[in-house]
Amino acid sequence: MSATTTSVPDRDARRDSRRDFVAKNFGVISISVVFVVLFAYFSLASDAFLTTTNLVNVLRQVAPTVIVAVGMTFVITTGQIDLSVGSIVGLSAAALGLFAESGNPVVALVGTLAIALAIGLASGMITAFGKVQSFIVTLAALTAVRGVALLITDGYSTPITSDFLLPLGQGSLAGIYTPTWIAVIAVIAGWYVFNHTRFGRYVTAVGSNDESLRRAGVDIRRIQVTVLGLTGVLAGLAGVITAARLGSGSSNSGTAFELEVITAVVLGGTSLMGGRGSIIGSAVGALTLGIINNGLVLSKVDVYWVPITQGLILIVAIFLNSKLFGRIVGTRG
Repeated sequence: MSATTTSVPDRDARRDSRRDFVAKNFGVISISVVFVVLFAYFSLASDAFLTTTNLVNVLRQVAPTVIVAVGMTFVITTGQIDLSVGSIVGLSAAALGLFAESGNPVVALVGTLAIALAIGLASGMITAFGKVQSFIVTLAALTAVRGVALLITDGYSTPITSDFLLPLGQGSLAGIYTPTWIAVIAVIAGWYVFNHTRFGRYVTAVGSNDESLRRAGVDIRRIQVTVLGLTGVLAGLAGVITAARLGSGSSNSGTAFELEVITAVVLGGTSLMGGRGSIIGSAVGALTLGIINNGLVLSKVDVYWVPITQGLILIVAIFLNSKLFGRIVGTRG
């Protein structure tokens, strides 16, 4: 009798715990299911898809998206957005080529990342201290930064021959390309900071209720500047990897890259309204986009369908993100 009366509350507690877990991680769970379904479909649709060579290449190709998606998750969780990441990738790739051509490769790497960081911090300071929406600031940066990249290169690519820089995009360890390892490190570091540090909790709080955080004495402007600076330097790293992989720095690198990154982050369950985000979900979202692009090409679908598919996926993701998830969270309570 005693065992029966104590087991019922335990079952109810476990059931509530499972519901809370599903509601909290619904975005990650749903995109993981989509990833598995698409992976199985393309494995059956094309003999070339499920091969070690192809999968390793897919992981290398999506690495820049994964890296920047980590930073974008912080930005969107605070209720902001960064539309300039694609242009920063282009400027970083171009700058790396020019720096490497004229000087020390280590200085070229550090200088390129410093420029990307400065752009991100500048956008953050205008947003936080100038009280201008990040959408407007980074939209302006998208155009201006790309213009600077074209200006300093005259639109030409600069070959990179440095033995120090090329392995960042072409090197490998244990059969896995260097960009993939860098992306893995970025995801692990981002996940830890986002979920297990005070800064990560502040990022979520800024997006959900910034006024309460302000009254608690937290400088939310510093957090807004920091997350945009973080995204800037990660976009710079993505530009370095892209240039090193191609063996040349091109100002046209990263065109429409911001769309791909934002799609990956939203697919992973991060709310465009702020207050909710998932680093793991963003990484799985980027991987899902990667296998869609790869699978469509291997299935001999017209290449022009790739951006169309990405756009449709973004619309569906935003709809589910704003409607379906809101209902699930609402019914949880």
